[in-house]
Amino acid sequence: MPAENLEEQLVKYLADAHSIETQALAQLRTAPDIAADPGLEAAFREHLAETERQEALVRARLEAHGATPSRLKETVMGLGGKGFVLFARSQPDTPGKLTAHAISYEALEAASYDLLARVAERAGDPETAAIARQIGAEERRMIDRLEGCVVGAVSASLQGKHVEDAASALNIYLSDAHAIEAQAIRLLEQAASAGGDPVLQRLYAEHLAETRDQQCRVEERLKARGSTPSKLKDAAMRVGALNWGGFFLGQPDTPGKLAAFSYAFEHLEIGGYALLGRVAALAGDRETLELADAILAEERAAAERIAGAFDRAAKASLAATGVA
Repeated sequence: MPAENLEEQLVKYLADAHSIETQALAQLRTAPDIAADPGLEAAFREHLAETERQEALVRARLEAHGATPSRLKETVMGLGGKGFVLFARSQPDTPGKLTAHAISYEALEAASYDLLARVAERAGDPETAAIARQIGAEERRMIDRLEGCVVGAVSASLQGKHVEDAASALNIYLSDAHAIEAQAIRLLEQAASAGGDPVLQRLYAEHLAETRDQQCRVEERLKARGSTPSKLKDAAMRVGALNWGGFFLGQPDTPGKLAAFSYAFEHLEIGGYALLGRVAALAGDRETLELADAILAEERAAAERIAGAFDRAAKASLAATGVA
């Protein structure tokens, strides 16, 4: 591989990692104040200090390569972080939405650092590779902490409500799950053709079939409970998927970006189904609880399969940028 091209790509990956940390800091500086659950608040405050250190480490590696963070990326990602907090605050179940999206964001960071480490190794930069793997491990530990906050997040979201209200909330959580599956279907349809690697494309295609089945199963539970999917939510999520698809196709390193985002999206679903299962338990709906647990296991397995192909994604991304 041409050394100058590898160096250029490594700097780009470092700049991306730094902008992701900028967005994380924007989220974490507000998230504790709207968590509404002591455990969730503590997890966010602890990770804020951790993230500040991570940002400094990545910035130092950029400087070691004679580069600086991208002002444009930093501005966009910082605004995106604030937008995420505003979205979570606007929801009736703020703690639940905050937890699911935070799990997804930590997974995005973990995947990004995995890819960064692989590019750094190929570029002959063991120090960056070691730092990337260290931070990636910290992001995965944060995912575990957040998953441990699901019970508290649901309790905070439904605070003061009776079982009848939990049953009503369950229909909303089911319609949310149906809408997320609608977005997942659109994303996977595009990924199956733009994955940049035959193994990745096959993984996306296989999970696409599984995702369509999951959406049907969620819809069946909604109907069994006398409800229906939200056409507005489904449409909004499909439009979001198309926008994301267009973004990835416009990137020079589509395979890597797509793999990292797909891994993160699986964790959005993991968070969502963990919340759904907890609400179903509170509502006394055994069938929905069993469905949530079953799909949760499928999403975890899909995330692991994608993670297992990160090396292929890194290679495909480098090839797509002319480093072959």
